[in-house]
Amino acid sequence: MSGTSSPGPAPDTLELAALLCSRVCHDLISPVGAIVNGLEVLDDNPKPEDREFALDLIRKSAKTASVRLQFCRLAFGAAGSSGAQIDLGDAQTLARGHLEDGKTTIAWHLPRLLLSKNKVKLLLNMLVIAQQTIPRGGVLTVDAVGEGDGMGFRVAASGLNARMPQNIADLLSSGHAPAIDAHAVQPYYTRLLAQSCGLKVMLAPEAEAVVVTAS
Repeated sequence: MSGTSSPGPAPDTLELAALLCSRVCHDLISPVGAIVNGLEVLDDNPKPEDREFALDLIRKSAKTASVRLQFCRLAFGAAGSSGAQIDLGDAQTLARGHLEDGKTTIAWHLPRLLLSKNKVKLLLNMLVIAQQTIPRGGVLTVDAVGEGDGMGFRVAASGLNARMPQNIADLLSSGHAPAIDAHAVQPYYTRLLAQSCGLKVMLAPEAEAVVVTAS
């Protein structure tokens, strides 16, 4: 049914900026809230064991917030001047810090080289989409498609009960995207990044995995 729905109106520049800001705030609210909770425990003059628990919560949450901020700065922000190039090694470090945890790992098979800023932003956003297809964790395998200036990417997500969200596939399509809101802006933004790089991005099942491809 979603494949036959009418495309929603594209957000204008101001609305797109606001939606992306909402997305970043959504990613940060949890660790920042945990830091506030830890500080409130410390303000109550807790017992030594409660104090140590609060300090540990603050340390972990501050680290999480810092990693997410760095990732969002590159994936959604300006991150350098217009026409800047980004080191794929730096992108790998940010991706691992943000996406790898006890459930999800990244198998990175890209060479270390400089690529245009928008192409690196595209890759990071593809990884975010791929992670959403394996809610119980798994492996994100990152490969190049082609080489040189025309290089694209392939991110395969494999894990228990991997699923392909049709709404995300539609948002990546230029023909059948639903209306864009704060929940939908990230895949829509991924499509815009792909278009700016002269690439087409798509999400499709492949055997027991779900694959995001930009080529």
